[in-house]
Amino acid sequence: MSMAGSTTNGNGARPAGPLWLLAELTYRCPLHCVFCYNPLDYTAHGAEISTDDWLRVLREGRALGAIQLGFSGGEPLLRDDLEILVAEARALGFYSNLITSGVGLNETRIRAFKEAGLDHIQLSFQDSTRELNDFLSSTRTFELKLKVARLIKEHDYPMVLNVVLHRLNIDHIEEILEMAERLGAEYVELANTQYYGWGFLNRDRLLPTREQLLRADEVTRRFRERIGDRMRIFFVVPDYFEDRPKACMSGWGSVFLTVTPDGTALPCHAARMLPGLAFPSVRDTSLEAIWYESEGFNRYRGDAWMKEPCRTCPEKAKDFGGCRCQAFLLTGDPANADPVCDLSPQHHVVTDAVARARVTGAVTAPIIFRDDRNSRALAEKKAQAASTESSGV
Repeated sequence: MSMAGSTTNGNGARPAGPLWLLAELTYRCPLHCVFCYNPLDYTAHGAEISTDDWLRVLREGRALGAIQLGFSGGEPLLRDDLEILVAEARALGFYSNLITSGVGLNETRIRAFKEAGLDHIQLSFQDSTRELNDFLSSTRTFELKLKVARLIKEHDYPMVLNVVLHRLNIDHIEEILEMAERLGAEYVELANTQYYGWGFLNRDRLLPTREQLLRADEVTRRFRERIGDRMRIFFVVPDYFEDRPKACMSGWGSVFLTVTPDGTALPCHAARMLPGLAFPSVRDTSLEAIWYESEGFNRYRGDAWMKEPCRTCPEKAKDFGGCRCQAFLLTGDPANADPVCDLSPQHHVVTDAVARARVTGAVTAPIIFRDDRNSRALAEKKAQAASTESSGV
């Protein structure tokens, strides 16, 4: 275990505690979505931590000040201790959210969640049509999701639908919104794919054209005007079509703390991909020590780590230099400016990707689905590459 020994935010001040705790309970999932943010080599990670470990994580997270709690995965419903964790979350005073595909949610379990105090359920769809929904997840789940949506309404949860958008379904946005209206959704998140994990692997098949994005935005605007206050619609633009980066996680190690199925604690979903960083496990380190003292959480806090053009940029306090994982994926160095920013010297890697998306028929690579077989193959490939690099071949 490597601890940095620092308790500052990179600028000399002690950071506040986290506000949002994400409990990634499992990487197991019955769906095989092509845009999943889970790590490509998820099968290579260790065994899931125990119920007692999760209960301790919840208690320590609440003591640090976290008030929002998400249960996610994989598919969190595959954990048969989820009801126990929900009850503990309510006792501790968390506002809890279940992020689910719906597979495994039935009358018995939703009643138990209601009694245990679960506050919120977010249900995902892949498309408004059975054919594309089932293709994108490589499962037959569309009809099941419709039943689960009705079940959520029957038990007086707010109807919150999430649909990840990309090149293959973004032209169906009007039909997606009409489906949400029929289901009585109060909230709809149209979350354009952010390109990490399996989404990055399939990026050339998923990245929409600018024209598709503009049409989708216009359809959404018109739908909002028609529906009024009956439905709140959030349209999340993909980073690649911006000229300034997002304030990733509202600043590294500032608000967000996630614990993965094997107990690794991270400052964002994708951070374990970054080279040269040690992220401790909750199996043997308290959340307090992880948050304040670990190298992984302190490396990119504040702005002392920044290089130009971020170091002297007047917007650095607003966007924090953008996303460290995106900088690594696109430039090879997580300390570089996020290349989404048009001030970045590597901005062309983003504009080149967007330009390629406009070329009809240019993409010939097959879609790679998120499943255990593909994950093991990618993990083996990664291990071979690391071995070759270390041997100097």
